[in-house]
Amino acid sequence: MALLDASNYELNEKVVALNRVSKTVKGGRIMKFSALVVVGDGNGVVGFGMGKSNEVPDAIRKALEDAKKNLHKIALKGTTIPHEVTGKYGAGAVLMRPAPEGTGVIAGGPVRAVIEMAGIKNIRTKSLRSNNPCNVVRATMEGLISLRTAEEVAALRGKTVKEIVG
Repeated sequence: MALLDASNYELNEKVVALNRVSKTVKGGRIMKFSALVVVGDGNGVVGFGMGKSNEVPDAIRKALEDAKKNLHKIALKGTTIPHEVTGKYGAGAVLMRPAPEGTGVIAGGPVRAVIEMAGIKNIRTKSLRSNNPCNVVRATMEGLISLRTAEEVAALRGKTVKEIVG
């Protein structure tokens, strides 16, 4: 799927994880910071990025720039997703199921950040295997990017939506 231009959207941002990392050298330890940020417009456009720097604000700024370069349009069906999907990346796996109106966002930590930035209001999720925020966010994004609406599937197969849905 093609990446989107960030200048066309009014994006909100959310810092998912801040991590202090250290490198041991001859003179002692060098401390740096790593940031994981999710951005989205709340209407089906979402992206994430990572940044590293000596200072926390610089790491967050770099992560924001990276996130704005990696925006994707997500297929939505009203306030939920069109179908069940499992996103996988590395050791992380996230199961996402559509939910009826009024259910709300049932998701934890990093998954919730991505879902809320995408603008999904009703969904049930379960983070499987890894709890590393980076892998969980990437797995969530993989799952959301792989979503297809009935119209897209019908167009690919050369059929009508009624034939696909049944």
